[in-house]
Amino acid sequence: MPRHDQAPIFAALGDRTRLALVSKLCGGQPRSISQLAQDSALSRQAITKHLRVLESAGIVHSNRSGRESRFQLDPQPLETLREYLEQVSEQWDRALSRLKTFVER
Repeated sequence: MPRHDQAPIFAALGDRTRLALVSKLCGGQPRSISQLAQDSALSRQAITKHLRVLESAGIVHSNRSGRESRFQLDPQPLETLREYLEQVSEQWDRALSRLKTFVER
């Protein structure tokens, strides 16, 4: 995946509140905004704004049931991000190996 496609995911995960929401959703069960707001100093409206950022990045998706929206983690963007970071790590390992070889000559 091209680097620019990763930017919205990095941006969405660059906030500790959104990271905490992702952690709460890792169990796989859809959760309501009320459930996600439990044990948080933030209002439901603030939680909703954070969830919308995660949703626009494709990390979570929501389903409406009556008056309630339930959010669920979509692990695919995180898996794609992990693969991207592995590629970058491998590139850096090769570059550092070349530098070490150059310096040791």
